[in-house]
Amino acid sequence: MRATLAGLTFFLFFAVATTSAQEAAQPGSATNSPDFSAVNCSGFVSDNVPSDIRVISGEQSNLKITFSHGDHVYINRGRDKGVQVGDRFSVVRPDRDPVDVPWFKWQNKLIKAMGQLYVDVGHLRVVNVQPNISIAQVDLSCGYVQRGDIVRPYVERPSPPFKDASAFDHFAPVSGKHVAMVVAAKDRTQLYGKYSAVYVNLGSNQGVRIGDYFRIFRYEGTLAETAPQTRNYQYELYGFGSAHAKYSWRDLPREIIGEGIVINEGPNASTMLITYSSLEVYAGDYVEVE
Repeated sequence: MRATLAGLTFFLFFAVATTSAQEAAQPGSATNSPDFSAVNCSGFVSDNVPSDIRVISGEQSNLKITFSHGDHVYINRGRDKGVQVGDRFSVVRPDRDPVDVPWFKWQNKLIKAMGQLYVDVGHLRVVNVQPNISIAQVDLSCGYVQRGDIVRPYVERPSPPFKDASAFDHFAPVSGKHVAMVVAAKDRTQLYGKYSAVYVNLGSNQGVRIGDYFRIFRYEGTLAETAPQTRNYQYELYGFGSAHAKYSWRDLPREIIGEGIVINEGPNASTMLITYSSLEVYAGDYVEVE
């Protein structure tokens, strides 16, 4: 019996020790910072992305119109341009709205002022170099790679540390710092939650840096959305009670609904990863620098 208990004790100790060692060896597995995919597949906004290097084709191109993880694609740069085996590239694509219907009144104007929205498609690693063309394998797939996608030399993106989510203040006072909006997101979606990457119309020109935090909030009573809204819902709704007086959105507290961390920056826009949300976040919600 003692031998059995001793063996069980040793087994439990060994299991705990092994688990602890694995966790210690993988600090990135904890939620201390955005993971590799979140940072490198988030999309970005820029007004200056050279488009001279492109995906021109790939293996089995008679059948495939898209390429994904593990596939081989061809890019229009080879030995003549200094490409070497092992070189890494990122693949991006301009993000265009197939529906082209704004979610809120100023959305299209703000996007135009921010710059061009780009989708992060994935990463390539060169496996064979020829005189004018290189063959690369897709080693990170954020979506599908297709002919014509823009290829750029890979630049590592930092992964800033998260702050303690328990410190979130649902009734935080106005910070007095820059205020902007959640303008859009990858694939032009309009509804977001925790770990969604969204584009905000503040960037490095306004002093925003990677690792900064934005507080997300909205006002009651605004009617900027394209979706129909009930006028004056903030103080009256037929059959469900009304306040004794009229209250505009300026008279009522703002609703703080979440926060997010900046993981990419451009001159006039930045990519924010939502780290906490108590409600759904929509394009057109406001943000302020914390």
